[in-house]
Amino acid sequence: MTLEEEIKQKKFLSPQIKAYLNIQFTGNWLSALSNKFFAKFELTNQQYNVLRILRGHSPIPLTLASIQGRMLDKSSNVTRLIDKLVKRGFVTSERNNENKRKVDILITPKGLEFMAEIDKELPEQENILAQLTDKEADLLNELLDRIRG
Repeated sequence: MTLEEEIKQKKFLSPQIKAYLNIQFTGNWLSALSNKFFAKFELTNQQYNVLRILRGHSPIPLTLASIQGRMLDKSSNVTRLIDKLVKRGFVTSERNNENKRKVDILITPKGLEFMAEIDKELPEQENILAQLTDKEADLLNELLDRIRG
């Protein structure tokens, strides 16, 4: 369905404004699909993002600031997200031995097992862009990177 059909608007002031609205609309649409997918695991997009970051860096712990810098949603409250993941036993949070002002965050074996469960169903989620060829996906990535400068 076209953006015009989705938002019931026939004209835009410019192709750039249409593209801007289309990116926003599509981003919100993708976010809603992700929310629905991760809800099956009683997880938010942001919590999954933290687990993904920690798994990718495992077995070396990361600090809160380092996780924040890698987040897809930079406005996320990382401390709150970590606290929730600690309560579920998916991550540990301990004071850094060398710098007491820092907190080391590490994914646990339980967290790794949980991520493996999600990985089994993740291709279903990733198929959202399956209708794009590799060349089209590369072009889309290039254009989105260019927009962000």
